[in-house]
Amino acid sequence: MIQEYEPEATRRETGDTESTRANRGWWDRHADEYQTEHGTFLGDDRFVWGPEGLDEVEAGLLGPPESLRDLDILEIGAGAAQCSRWLAAQGARPVALDLSHRQLQHALRIAEGRSRTFPLVEADAGTLPFRDGSFDLACSAYGAIPFVADPVKVFREIRRVLRPGGRWIFSATHPIRWAFPDEPGPEGLSVASSYFDRTPYVEQDEQGRAVYVEHHRTVGDRVRDVVAGGFRLVDLVEPEWPAWNTQQWGGWSPLRGALIPGTAIFVCVRD
Repeated sequence: MIQEYEPEATRRETGDTESTRANRGWWDRHADEYQTEHGTFLGDDRFVWGPEGLDEVEAGLLGPPESLRDLDILEIGAGAAQCSRWLAAQGARPVALDLSHRQLQHALRIAEGRSRTFPLVEADAGTLPFRDGSFDLACSAYGAIPFVADPVKVFREIRRVLRPGGRWIFSATHPIRWAFPDEPGPEGLSVASSYFDRTPYVEQDEQGRAVYVEHHRTVGDRVRDVVAGGFRLVDLVEPEWPAWNTQQWGGWSPLRGALIPGTAIFVCVRD
C-alpha cells in the first residue's frame, strides 16, 4: 500500500503566485470534506461570519435586511455561496466569487431546484473580472483575505468595483490567534510564537512546493492595509463566543473562545 505523504508544516516566505496556486489546489481537494464537516453549521442560506456562529441577522453589519433589497453585492471567497443565497433572499442581487472550482460546484449542488439564482464566478480576488463601479457592497466571511500575500492589491481591486460610498465588510482570523498553537484544548492557551512574526504559515509537499498558505497580519497591519486600499475603517468587531455554541472548529472552541478572540470583522467604507 502506498502511504499518502503528509504535508510538512513550516513558516517561510511565499509570494502571491505561489499562495494563489497552493490555495486553489487545497480548496479544490478539500471542498467536499469542508462542506461535509461544516455544511450543517453554515446552513444552505445563512450568513455566518465565523466559527463563533455570529449570524448577520443578529449582527446587522451589512445594514438592516430591508436595506439590502435591489443592491448589487459581491461576495469574495464565497465557497458554496451560503451567504450569497441569504442575500438573494433579502432581495439583493449577489454575485458569488471564489477561487475554487470545486467549492462553486457545491454552490450549484445546493442551488439545484431553488427558484432564486445568481451568478457564480471563478476568479482570483486580486484580479476581479468586473467593470469599475459595478457593486454597492462587497463582503467576505473568511474568504480570500487570510490566504492572500498582497491584501492591499485585493482591497484596491474591491474599491475599484465598488460605487462611491460602497461598503466592504470582511472577517478573518483574529491576528492574536497567531501567537497561540492551533489547538482547541488547554494546550492552545499558552503563547507559542511572536505575534509580530509575519512569516506565512505554509504546508509543503516532498518537493518543497506549497500546498496550503495562510498569511499573518497584525491588527495594525490590517488597519493600514485597509487605508492603503482606499477605504475608511468604521468598525472592528470581535465576536464573543456564545453559550449555545459547543462545537470545535480547528483551533476554535468554547474554551479558547471564552478567553481570546478568534475572529476579527472589519467594516470599511469607500469614500
